[in-house]
Amino acid sequence: MTMQAVVFDFGGVFIDSPFDGVAAAARRHGFDPQELSDIVFGPYDQDTDHPWHRLERGEISVSDARDAIVVASVADGGTEVDPFVVLAGIAGGEVRDEMVAFCREVRSAGLRTGLLTNNAKEFETYWRPLLPLDELFDDVVDSSAVGLRKPDPRIYELSLSRLGVTAADAVFIDDAPGNVDGARAVGMSAVLIGQQRADVPAALAELRSLVAL
Repeated sequence: MTMQAVVFDFGGVFIDSPFDGVAAAARRHGFDPQELSDIVFGPYDQDTDHPWHRLERGEISVSDARDAIVVASVADGGTEVDPFVVLAGIAGGEVRDEMVAFCREVRSAGLRTGLLTNNAKEFETYWRPLLPLDELFDDVVDSSAVGLRKPDPRIYELSLSRLGVTAADAVFIDDAPGNVDGARAVGMSAVLIGQQRADVPAALAELRSLVAL
């Protein structure tokens, strides 16, 4: 099988995983990491009406999502969780140069490259300047701009269509297991990258094997 495209997630692939940051915040504040992740991000292996999911589909503002998450966190006597406080402690912005170099190598080899990110419109001014998007990618799909989010199969199909390739000819990489499962469900090959920087070499080795680089 000869691959024609690689589709990359952003957070957790090109910069540190937000899930790893939330786990660190959970330890600081005495929460169970999975519990805190579920409160802030909702069940991330699904596409639901959780406020964070609605934010990533561009249906509500980040301030509305924050308010709804705070209210939901105290329901039934729970502890108040402010997602802004949790996310403020996430180390981000340090780009993984080895992943950028691989992306350049893929494109230089003649393969198509795409970015497929679950994101919020209000975060654009933060994440977009971190990478030379026009240099690295043939196409960028931002969930908040298209009204769809991973793991909805339609967003993978949109990315593939815009790249002009079939699912069988594309590889996807993400740090969320549900998103990787979603890619595989539409027929893409997929790589799950671990949430630590030390996991990057193994993910790159798997990608290289799949695209024969």
